[in-house]
Amino acid sequence: MKAAPLAAILALTSQFCPASDWLQFRGPLSSGNAPTTAGAGNLALSWKAPLPGRGLSSPLIAGNRVFLTAASGPKQETLHVLCFDATTGNSLWERSFRATGRTMCHEKTCNAAPTPCSDGSRIFALFSSNDLLCLDLDGNLLWLRGLMVDFPNAANSLGLASSPIIAGNSLITQIENDSESFTAGISRETGTTLWTRPGPKDANWTSPAVQRDPDGSETLIIAARDGAAALDPDTGRERWKLPGPGSSIPSITVSGPWLAQPRPGKGHALWKLSSGTTPPQLAWESPQVPADTASPVIHGNNLFSVSSAGVLTCASLDDGSRPWKLRLDGKFSGSPVMAGPILFIGSELGTLIAADTSAPEGRITARLDLGEPILCTPSLANQAVFVRSDKSLWKIECR
Repeated sequence: MKAAPLAAILALTSQFCPASDWLQFRGPLSSGNAPTTAGAGNLALSWKAPLPGRGLSSPLIAGNRVFLTAASGPKQETLHVLCFDATTGNSLWERSFRATGRTMCHEKTCNAAPTPCSDGSRIFALFSSNDLLCLDLDGNLLWLRGLMVDFPNAANSLGLASSPIIAGNSLITQIENDSESFTAGISRETGTTLWTRPGPKDANWTSPAVQRDPDGSETLIIAARDGAAALDPDTGRERWKLPGPGSSIPSITVSGPWLAQPRPGKGHALWKLSSGTTPPQLAWESPQVPADTASPVIHGNNLFSVSSAGVLTCASLDDGSRPWKLRLDGKFSGSPVMAGPILFIGSELGTLIAADTSAPEGRITARLDLGEPILCTPSLANQAVFVRSDKSLWKIECR
């Protein structure tokens, strides 16, 4: 298929990508918050589409299109990027590639663990094999990188899972492992490396976040066991750093003036952000706000976290006090996302749960049994939840 001129693609950006789109892991700025509200009195299946292979990545929604990755084959060596019609669930296109790096993963995860991201005109898909692909919205390949060519030891036996994001003018990849760790800023236009920053030699599955100042400038924030660092997204220069211990599984969350930092064994720390160049101030730290696998989400005046055992904890941003806790059903590997006060999360039992966090004690308002284990983080757009398993992609209407 002949690639469309870039100018034509950019001209269509507003058509494909309204403000309600969900273009990276955990949505806008990786905050877990949708820009629109959604009902939660009833969760109704709109459509279900089959998938060609395994995947823990979340769907992207751009206009009326849903984009997703998967990996298939005996060694998960075939990499898939797929596009579906968001209204009907019909397949619009599928592209397949051969992995160039190591595909070894723990049995619970897979090669298609990282969630792709988009700048509105291109899709950037990263796999655990360190293959990085750039396609336009019609599936035309614009460029590809086998990052293990430049970093041959950037892998671990459990697999990589950090999701790329857009920050400033760069595509950001955080590739941290037991041997050759790095964070890189990559040109979205050409795929060339703009800068690299060495990372600690330690396995890390967290994804970056973005702080956006009122003037529109952005700061990239990456986290690992040794703490969190704020970087200039266009140069990689460090602006400030937070102390450890930090988490290597749940990711930090930035929402407005707040940064929530999961800290294993110490729960969560909440930091008050200043400008992108000024270090934040510690507001509180509480071991009673669990930091297991799920990343936290902030809404209103509260921080919400979900433990692996399925306890949803509400913590006040003011002082870390916990006005309520709510028992959910099952175990959880994915992270919660929110549309207004309604929180959505999928369980390993295969149930999508909606909870109203504005209720005095929190309240589960709807459940939908999908019949397949859900390990991914849901995506939200246009009053619908998009969620996947290894076998299926679902669109669920929120009424």
